[in-house]
Amino acid sequence: MIHGIRGYAAILFLAVIATACSTTRVLGDGEYSLAGTKVNVTNRTKDFKESGLAAYIKQKPNSNFIFGWNPFVSVYNWSNGKGKGWDKFVQKLGVAPIVYDPELVGESEENLRRHLEYIGYYGSAVDASVRVKKKKVYVTYDITLGKRYRIDSISFQLPQRGSLAADFLADVPNSTVRAGDWLSESALESETVRATSVLRDKGYYTFNKNYFFCEADTLGTPGRARLQVSLNEYTRNETPKEAAPFSKFRFGEVSISYPSKLKVREGVLEGLTSIRPGDIYSETAVNRTYSRLSSLRMFSGVNIGVTPVDSSTVNCAISLMPSKLQGFKVNLEASVNSSGLFGVSPQLSYYHKNIFRGGEWLNLGFMGNFQFKFNDSVRSNEFGVSAGLSFPKFLFLPYRLFEGSIPRSDINASYNYQSRPEYTRNIISTSLGFNGNARSRFYYQVYPAQLSIIRIFNLDSEFLENLKSDPFLQNAYQDHFDLGAGGTLYYTTNSDVNPKTTYEYARLQADISGNVLSIFKPLMSKDGNGSGMIWNTPYSQYVRAELTLGKTWRFGKDDRHGFATRVQAGAGYAYGNSSALPFEKHFYAGGANSMRGWQARSLGPGLAAKDTTFVIPNQTGDMKLEANVEYRFPMFWMFSGAVFVDAGNVWNLKAAASDSSDDDSCPSHIDGTTLWTGMAMNWGLGLRLDLDFLILRIDWGMRLHDPARKRGSCWLQPEQWFQRDGYALHFGVGYPF
Repeated sequence: MIHGIRGYAAILFLAVIATACSTTRVLGDGEYSLAGTKVNVTNRTKDFKESGLAAYIKQKPNSNFIFGWNPFVSVYNWSNGKGKGWDKFVQKLGVAPIVYDPELVGESEENLRRHLEYIGYYGSAVDASVRVKKKKVYVTYDITLGKRYRIDSISFQLPQRGSLAADFLADVPNSTVRAGDWLSESALESETVRATSVLRDKGYYTFNKNYFFCEADTLGTPGRARLQVSLNEYTRNETPKEAAPFSKFRFGEVSISYPSKLKVREGVLEGLTSIRPGDIYSETAVNRTYSRLSSLRMFSGVNIGVTPVDSSTVNCAISLMPSKLQGFKVNLEASVNSSGLFGVSPQLSYYHKNIFRGGEWLNLGFMGNFQFKFNDSVRSNEFGVSAGLSFPKFLFLPYRLFEGSIPRSDINASYNYQSRPEYTRNIISTSLGFNGNARSRFYYQVYPAQLSIIRIFNLDSEFLENLKSDPFLQNAYQDHFDLGAGGTLYYTTNSDVNPKTTYEYARLQADISGNVLSIFKPLMSKDGNGSGMIWNTPYSQYVRAELTLGKTWRFGKDDRHGFATRVQAGAGYAYGNSSALPFEKHFYAGGANSMRGWQARSLGPGLAAKDTTFVIPNQTGDMKLEANVEYRFPMFWMFSGAVFVDAGNVWNLKAAASDSSDDDSCPSHIDGTTLWTGMAMNWGLGLRLDLDFLILRIDWGMRLHDPARKRGSCWLQPEQWFQRDGYALHFGVGYPF
């Protein structure tokens, strides 16, 4: 343990220095750091939630990431006060402390009072108290909640002309404000917005929420209020003299315009349009049309203009601005470790968003993965080609069956060739599925049919002999037929390629294979292990799932600082016709987007040392756990820096033939002991070039804890970070997570 602490000393040293540094050192005379804000409700009720009040405080202290401490503020205060090179460097690396502003405290008091009135606490009192400790200020907002009223009864005063009153009363059972509810402007505002939307869907194009008037009489029964809702023919900004009867509108002429160079099949755009001439005006139909046309991703802009032509008719003009319909995307990752092993992974893809003039997406891709050493004949080569076609259709069902955006149907096919010193492998895959989004933050991909055929050739004799001695490996590296289903569910608060604000995301991927085929197993021929075969190839049977959770905080001046986190957990289990997962379904760790102290596929499983069966590292497992933390900070021009820590590994669920209970063994399977002792760790530094449309990065990862080393020497000393098997250097495109 002492040995490990010594190895970790260089990293902890930075934290010690930061802790020792004053966070107020750079403040001028008469300036104070805002160290904390607190809301204290003196007469809090059970249903009152204080959490939402923080949004109405105008000035907040620096974010605290580690038990109430922000190390980036401490780094900023390393400044020597000379305003030159060192000062500029630490100020870019760190975050400036928030300077207390008493005027903002007064504005916060007023904001809180207004908000409490808005949510139904009338006559609330807010008083701020300030506590000063050295150069730090702590502000407490003491709140005394005002009086609340329950709605005793609701009456309506409605126009007598036309059909508006009848249409409104027909929707009253759906109202969100009822007798017995607490009275609040917030609830009334929400209800008027909802009711306005309903009326606009019923044809009242000119109607808006300003035609509603709400009055509450609190002079009767104590604690009760009689609510009167008036729907007038004049707005809050007009006078009764300007009143005009409400009338229903219908769609008149509907036109769709786009540049002539954009070739679209006749009827495609009309089919996606929910607006029909002669129909009652509906805001939902307008919004649905906008959503559907935008989801084609063929247009840089969709504009729907609605223009009244008389007292009962509106014309609708849909204007479409085309985006770039075809192009190429390039991605490149490269890495090198301390043993001189290089890895290069290029990716090139071509896309066309309107290949058959109906919003169909065509994607053609090429990928490669090459690993080698200079002055060494050993090579590992991988090539892959893929083709995908996506239609704006769900099977052959008509568009009118879908309320919002139209799901897409996907057909994909790929071929992968792998040439390694130990074997040659061919993989042919195809799939049929669907993708779309629900609400605005949820995205899904469902593949009810996924087929892969894997063939292995040119097995090296020594490698083959090793496989025979380990049944687990033997079953993983064999021909197999994979027929199953899978899907992905993705949630994000920001769908931009490179989000500039705080966001979070979650991704769940799952695959299941072989269950349908298992029904027909009694009719199949069997191999020597009793496994059912199709075309003389055993079929795979397994379940596999992977969950990824991530969040990135943006803070500091112009939100140029970032604190990114990610947690991954995945596992796969073979059963029935299979005793091991297919190799391509295994998990691996290491690489430009994983454990950056290791090259791709060079870590694990568990405490296992490097498998000499493979000339080029190919370490995999049935289970994966990984956590990543990265601090991103601006430097100069378009360059930014990063400091990161990664922890994780892969493990096998079943003990391998090489595992034993011997103290000197290096078990690859997971149990209560190997879960913690097998957890690898690295730290590192990164450099990024942000071109806005593209981010180029270099990450230098240095190992802190390597579970594959001999017992007692797993923690690396600082001088070992620069030695063989002590680091890895990665080049990549985009953020690692």
